[in-house]
Amino acid sequence: MSTSNPKHEPGRKFIDVQKALKGESYPARKEVLLKTAKENDADEDVMEALAALPDEDYESPAAVSKAVGNEE
Repeated sequence: MSTSNPKHEPGRKFIDVQKALKGESYPARKEVLLKTAKENDADEDVMEALAALPDEDYESPAAVSKAVGNEE
């Protein structure tokens, strides 16, 4: 059994971001994504990742995940 922190597994942030944005309709602007994530009780890591994104429209959940990946 691994003792690593599951929050630091590759891909974990993408899963958490998508959970935080559940119910969002696209395209969506950064501030709308932040509001949805907050309403979905996103953790601090997810909120920071979304806050670091460029202020633009995101066409899909995949676009958000790609942008989050570019911020790391």
